[in-house]
Amino acid sequence: MVYPLLALALHHSPTEAGWTGFALTVPILVFYIPAGVLVDRLEPRSIMMATELLRGLVVASLAVAMLFGIVTLPWLIAAALLEGTLWVFYSLAETALLPSLVKPGRLHRALAQNETTVHFAALTGRPLGGYLVGCGHLVLFLVNAVLFFGSWGTLLGIKRPLARKAETPLFHQLSDGLRILLNQPFLRSAIALVTVTNLMVNATIMIFIAGSSGLSSATVGLVLAAGGVGGVIGSSVAVYRPPPRSMLIIHMWVWVAALLLAAVGSNLGERPVFFGMALFVTGFVGALSNVVIRTAEVRHIASEMLARVVSVSRLSAHGAVCLAAPLGGLLVDGYGVNGASSVLFVIMFGIAALSTLPVLFRREHVPALLMHTGD
Repeated sequence: MVYPLLALALHHSPTEAGWTGFALTVPILVFYIPAGVLVDRLEPRSIMMATELLRGLVVASLAVAMLFGIVTLPWLIAAALLEGTLWVFYSLAETALLPSLVKPGRLHRALAQNETTVHFAALTGRPLGGYLVGCGHLVLFLVNAVLFFGSWGTLLGIKRPLARKAETPLFHQLSDGLRILLNQPFLRSAIALVTVTNLMVNATIMIFIAGSSGLSSATVGLVLAAGGVGGVIGSSVAVYRPPPRSMLIIHMWVWVAALLLAAVGSNLGERPVFFGMALFVTGFVGALSNVVIRTAEVRHIASEMLARVVSVSRLSAHGAVCLAAPLGGLLVDGYGVNGASSVLFVIMFGIAALSTLPVLFRREHVPALLMHTGD
């Protein structure tokens, strides 16, 4: 959210801040599929190094522009669009590189540790970012540039894997990820589930924010941080304990319970406590599910096709996040904060009930985890 904040601080226009924020989401919706194809055709370590270096240069260019007072809205939008695109390539290349770095028996643990790192970085990075914003936007972008260049330096120590072979035309590979994903029952159901639950939890966050006008900023921050705390703990647990075979069913019904907490809290007038508990449990179980899904992707998808499959799953999951804010806003406008929370609970309960209670649906939509995860 640094780019929208900078746009707002420099030009005092919520509209310009909104356009800058939109530029960050465009790569997620547009570039995931073609990026997956390109990552599968190229060497992932080189992609990671190139993208980190370019991200550092983008951020450094903004720091220099701020130093001379020449930052413009088109520059900000272009920088946000470029950095978002580079992040898409980097994240897919990181996944594609992993099988060549970790022994098969340690994949689950490595992915769990990586998930813990991601949640911990988000949990600590947000307050640190807030502190750096207080020090000035120039300081914030200079620190970001240094971190990107440092990340690029750490990649130098990774052994370069074998080059990839491009056997089919580029255009023909665009649909490969979806086709392969549809042929994997567990992954197909898992991605559908994560898309729905991402939409629900992020719409819940929007509903909480819409009803937080009487709360202090510290209270709002603590509630939103509860999801990150749950994610850190959940992924840490995943390092040492393999997931249950019925992970998808557990995931759905935990979401039902969490949205019930949010609805009850809204109607009792205790939103911070109940929404905080809801975000904590969804963060905890969501981290466990992420580890399970990513382990299944790496173990069951050929390495030369992994990025294409992951690009489809992430487009679906992140696309749901992009839709969550307008959904939450529409529900609050139509039903108020209390009613909106209740509507989300009813929808999630209906989805979980239809997917797990009837025998005919269970095997089709929530297959058991069919992989060995012990290390």
